[in-house]
Amino acid sequence: MSALEAIARRAFADSRVRNGSFAVFFALYAYVQVIGYRHTYPTLAERLAFAKSFGSSTTLRLFYGVPRDLLTVGGYTAWRVGGTASIFAGVWGLLAAIRATRTEEESGRQELVLAGTVSRLGAYGAALVAVAAGALVLWLALFAGLVAGRLAAGESAYLALGIVAPAFFFAGVGALAAQLAPTRRLALELATAALALAFLLRVVADTASGLGWVRWATPLGWTEELRAFADPRPAVLALPLFCGLALLGAAGWLATRRDVGTGLMRSRDSAEPRLHFLSSPTALAVREERWSFVAWLVGVGVFAVVLGVLSTSFSASSIPENVRKQVEKLGASITSPAGALGVYFLLFVLAVSLFACAQIAAVRRDEAEQRLETLFACAVGRRRWLAGRLVVAASAAAAIALSAGLLAWVGAASKHANLSLPRMLEAGANCLPAALLFLGLAALGFAVVPRASVGLAYGLVSVAFVWDLIGELLGLPRWIVDLTPFQHVGLVPAQPFRVGEATVMLGVALAASIASFEVFARRDLTGP
Repeated sequence: MSALEAIARRAFADSRVRNGSFAVFFALYAYVQVIGYRHTYPTLAERLAFAKSFGSSTTLRLFYGVPRDLLTVGGYTAWRVGGTASIFAGVWGLLAAIRATRTEEESGRQELVLAGTVSRLGAYGAALVAVAAGALVLWLALFAGLVAGRLAAGESAYLALGIVAPAFFFAGVGALAAQLAPTRRLALELATAALALAFLLRVVADTASGLGWVRWATPLGWTEELRAFADPRPAVLALPLFCGLALLGAAGWLATRRDVGTGLMRSRDSAEPRLHFLSSPTALAVREERWSFVAWLVGVGVFAVVLGVLSTSFSASSIPENVRKQVEKLGASITSPAGALGVYFLLFVLAVSLFACAQIAAVRRDEAEQRLETLFACAVGRRRWLAGRLVVAASAAAAIALSAGLLAWVGAASKHANLSLPRMLEAGANCLPAALLFLGLAALGFAVVPRASVGLAYGLVSVAFVWDLIGELLGLPRWIVDLTPFQHVGLVPAQPFRVGEATVMLGVALAASIASFEVFARRDLTGP
């Protein structure tokens, strides 16, 4: 085995948890959309009613883009799966590229590799091979999910390729950001900003009148223009291929012309000391995570305002009776602003839960980078340190959740929707029991299996959310469907806050957190 092959194999193996998590999500999400549409709208009349009411919905275009054919299972799947999964594919692409490049340098492993006979360009190429292999895994997962739903193999392969194409483009964005930024965190921020801009352009193109041409300015819009299952345009695949190659080529050129461990954006060698938030380990955690918190707060806040503005898009007269009944199975009427926000606030439950996972990932990063050995050599107890980190995470999650409720109310009020501020703040607070449950379980995972804790945390949230989507469609017994916490979240403000279920989730979260303190206090610290 050559050195370059060994590097590529190691990089691919190192990403197995991330690749596996995304692959399972893609396969299940594709399968459930195919089966769900076929089961819910079996007749042409029902599909016509669905297309008439939801096909022109601005709110749904915000999430999924412009539908091309809602009368066939394939056309619906291309709309629902393509609009959402392409965004996640972009997230995967930038994470994979930054992990294979900048993270390797920041950890010091790249210097060891380059100390041998491996060239800079060779190491970079081996990293890209690992990223390409991961993208192939995602394509296979999507293809398998679509074919399992009994869609045509050829068209399924084409749709899966179109969905994964943004991953190739954003892998180039991530690789280029890794050359520009001197740290992994800054590279992630730059690449994420590019993804957010691409999503914003797609939203403008899909929701604003007369601006459909903007879709050609974003790789997320290119996936729509491929038009799988409805007048396919395979030539559009040349856009992500050419642009991705250009970005990866530019990143490779820069990688051979800078020092290892540095970026083109130079960091200062000296600066005035900043001593704020250094009074305790908990205050230090606030200092370290403040910008991550701000990014989550801004992202969730903007999304909440947009949802509030669009909450009046549905009207009772525009939605047929059979469609209303399908939505009312969720426990609310989507024809009202309260009902629409109640349903869509499940996405904020997911977002705040993922933020909790990100906080545990930060905790694990402190241990993997051996910062805790120095900290615990001082008069700092392990239980106190972990408890402080969880308090910071819970407080930040509460701020994000309540801000979502407040800003959604602001957006709805701008359209004169009849929603009360206290009820919308309650909708924000309704996100917290499930999120804190996942935080407690993730903390326990960190204490018991630290190396696998991040993957377990994100995997648990993802599986629970997907299970909430597919459980009832699979016809499983009610007690199995109820295993996911998302089934026990009330659709506030359309429904009352579920005090009993929230109390149980908070109790489990507290018990898991206490257990994590005790286990962490007794185990050895582990490295990467």
